[in-house]
Amino acid sequence: MRRPFPAGPFACEAKFLALPPARIRPDGLFEGYASLFGIADLGKDVVERGAFRDSLTRRGPAGVKLLWQHDPAEPIGRWIALTEDSRGLFVRGQLSLAVARAREIHALMREGAIDGLSIGFRSEKARTEPRSGLRRLERIDLWEISIVTFPMLPQARVSAVKALRAAQAMTQASFTHADFA
Repeated sequence: MRRPFPAGPFACEAKFLALPPARIRPDGLFEGYASLFGIADLGKDVVERGAFRDSLTRRGPAGVKLLWQHDPAEPIGRWIALTEDSRGLFVRGQLSLAVARAREIHALMREGAIDGLSIGFRSEKARTEPRSGLRRLERIDLWEISIVTFPMLPQARVSAVKALRAAQAMTQASFTHADFA
């Protein structure tokens, strides 16, 4: 679903996309895929490999906001890492547990009630296929990634959350991509 942000020279879109956080740690650290390459969402958008490259180089994780439901008045943490890999846009975020809303979201994520990720962006280069109606996003200016209730892909759900006891037993050991495989 495409939802336009305010019109004007800085107009932006929001897409409820891809895979949600796969695991959520007790300290609010989580990771997952915010976008998958080559898969059409319900709005008929397909993100192509390399679409985020320029934006990530320009902005880095600090320049992309972590929001709740695309609401700019609801920042809930920060992005630690944003990486394009062969599958899509892999993200690692840290909820700011000093913020009440982030604590609520953290609890809901750990219970599996909230499990979606969604990108807010401006399309810089795209082409629409006349036969299928698919819009192929070739270059995206990524503004924000939100934790959302309803991601654009129906399969965009938390695949596994460690049990509370297991999560409490986790140490502050390094948090690697392999931890979530």
